[in-house]
Amino acid sequence: MSSNEKLAIAAHLHVLMRRKTGRVTDTECMASDPAYAAEIIRLAHQKAAEGGHDDLGLLADRLEAAMAVAFAPAYRPLAQRVSDAARAHHARALDGQPTPPFEPSGNSTFGDSRSGTDGTQRPSAPRYVKGLR
Repeated sequence: MSSNEKLAIAAHLHVLMRRKTGRVTDTECMASDPAYAAEIIRLAHQKAAEGGHDDLGLLADRLEAAMAVAFAPAYRPLAQRVSDAARAHHARALDGQPTPPFEPSGNSTFGDSRSGTDGTQRPSAPRYVKGLR
């Protein structure tokens, strides 16, 4: 199922949840984050059973079916991904493995701080702050 279809189902569920229960949801998050969608689906089923809102339960079932994609990668928040990358970087540093240095791409609008005003390279010139005049 495409992401547009998931978003459409999530938007419809959002409207029903707002009308029937007064609950405001995040449709984009519901369509992209399986954990958030699962919680909203659980809540929608609970409210459907309590209030007799069959349409709410049916739409929650549709969203659940849309989110059940085989072998879908688990969603990890950005903070989690950054934290994992920092841990891996730190572990490489502790193991004595060299970390790749930052290399400018060469297409900067500011130019290389190691080159002189005439464009010739100054190999012994310090970079960045000390190279600025």
